[in-house]
Amino acid sequence: MPTLAQNRQALHDFTILDTLEAGIVLSGQEVKSARLGQMSLKGSFVNFKNNEALLVNAYISRYQKAGPDPSYKPDRDRKLLLNARELQNIADRKHTEGLAVVPLSVYTKGKLVKVKIGLARGKRKFDKRESIKKREQQRKIRRIVNR
Repeated sequence: MPTLAQNRQALHDFTILDTLEAGIVLSGQEVKSARLGQMSLKGSFVNFKNNEALLVNAYISRYQKAGPDPSYKPDRDRKLLLNARELQNIADRKHTEGLAVVPLSVYTKGKLVKVKIGLARGKRKFDKRESIKKREQQRKIRRIVNR
């Protein structure tokens, strides 16, 4: 399962409570471009509209070998494929608990392109500082153990 794109900013800004795997509807040139690593999830999120989940603000650049396509929008909304039960569960938790739904990574599973989405709660500034402190302490411990 090679990872095509990761959303590291989401891991910094949010505490991930639950994760889920979803399919994504892409055109042929978008799949080729994503497999080349020309995709960014920075600033993207999942929005719910008309009983559908949409990936908003995910940037997939135009595939260079496809030729000019004036109608191509690299940051268009893309539909996520979830079954009805998962969709309803996520939408309910988002609205009742005040959570955000963010994409964490895009990867391939066989010939399919999948998105790992997470239900997340926003971190406050002191939470971010605490997680940075813990990370630094773990690095120091690893350095000492490796010597």
